[in-house]
Amino acid sequence: MVMPRIFDTRVCELGEGALWHPLRQQFFWFDILGRKLLSRSGHLPGVWHFDRMASAAGWLDAERLLLATETGLAILDLPSGRLTNHWTFPSADAALRSNDGRADRRHGFWFSTMGKRAQPGAGAIYRYFQGEVRQLFNGLTIPNSICFSPEGEHAYFSDTARHIVWRQALDADGWPIGRQEVFLDLTAEALNPDGAVVDSAGGLWCAHWGAGAVMRYGPDARRTHTFPTGAAHVSCPAFGRRDLRCLLLTTAREGLSDPDPIQGMTYLLNAPIRGLPEPRVIL
Repeated sequence: MVMPRIFDTRVCELGEGALWHPLRQQFFWFDILGRKLLSRSGHLPGVWHFDRMASAAGWLDAERLLLATETGLAILDLPSGRLTNHWTFPSADAALRSNDGRADRRHGFWFSTMGKRAQPGAGAIYRYFQGEVRQLFNGLTIPNSICFSPEGEHAYFSDTARHIVWRQALDADGWPIGRQEVFLDLTAEALNPDGAVVDSAGGLWCAHWGAGAVMRYGPDARRTHTFPTGAAHVSCPAFGRRDLRCLLLTTAREGLSDPDPIQGMTYLLNAPIRGLPEPRVIL
């Protein structure tokens, strides 16, 4: 069995938001509770510290990322580390923070919010597209698993607290049409779907919080692969490297009463199926 290997030994309290930047040929990921963005270029580690929690990103160009933060969307200039507000939540709520997010196939950006104490039903999912932000779904507790089918005709998202991953049809501009349908009901297995990403064959790779593994499900929702890690809380996957066959996996120490040193480290898995390029977000 292929096992993930440690990619970065820096420990994240809550690793999330894994992203491969195709122009920089570089992985990025967040430690939400540590209020920082991490990266590694060759053997050189990188870190950007923030004055707020940030959790997910889309790439804009070689030097800028669009970040989902607890106050809204912000643009990070990587060379200078400067963070500039781009869109702010209309009503500030200190009880909420951002969570999962990913660029869609139409160059928009989906991002979620949740209660800082995971208050039931306090979470929502939003979409930024061509300068406009709309709330798409609400009443969620821990919205996660935001990712998109290869042609962009469907989106996936989950509520970790309900153990469900939904599939949502999208129109030609990437907006939801009709009602979402249950793609995975993981209640019987007590699996907690966290971050997810789709591969080139349409399979969904889902990190399962508390299960110590990332699992792949085919377009028909049947599980095809399970890859355990040494970390209990696997939180977010992202395909990267030149052949898009390397899967970065973030993990977390949050909620572990007596974590060993490898909990919260970042892992790399050689995947048997090629991933998809991460789309650029267009402002």
